[in-house]
Amino acid sequence: MKLSILNCIVLLAFMAFSIVSVAQDEKPRKSPKASVSQRIGVDTDILINYGRPGVKGRTVWGDIVPYGMHEGNKYSSNKPYPWRAGANENTTIEFNNDVKINGKKLAAGAYSIHMLPSEKSFDIMFNKKSDMWGSYTYNAEENALVITVTPVKSEHTEWLEFGFDELSDSGATAYLKWDNLKIPFKIELAK
Repeated sequence: MKLSILNCIVLLAFMAFSIVSVAQDEKPRKSPKASVSQRIGVDTDILINYGRPGVKGRTVWGDIVPYGMHEGNKYSSNKPYPWRAGANENTTIEFNNDVKINGKKLAAGAYSIHMLPSEKSFDIMFNKKSDMWGSYTYNAEENALVITVTPVKSEHTEWLEFGFDELSDSGATAYLKWDNLKIPFKIELAK
């Protein structure tokens, strides 16, 4: 079947209108997606994917991020759950080689990161299930590693961020910064 020039123009106009309509329906996330990566040593790559909530005048620690577990809700089948260390999908960390986190071995792979904050320390859980929405279906039996770290005061950080500092040939300190706290954990080559 041959299309006339008029039919082609109408078809192209309809396709363009459809694309514009779909693009207009999309809205930016309130907590945009972000990622950060770092290479340590010769070939060990670290990748962190997360959602970046803003403080937006709220009280973060002990309020929107409670100390201890979140109360259960309909999404968690009424079971308490830890903080997802970000927003939206769970925060994930990936390693292409085995590493040590605060001196403890962790095999190469992808993990979700969950945190259990208190006023003086944070438990950080590296969980084998990395495809959850938030921490609603978190299961402690799936933890590959749990460490406890001490948060430190930092300058105000409006949008949650992960990053790396204290770089060396064999490691780096990864951190989460948000509001007025920095939560650090050391990542080193396992070799």
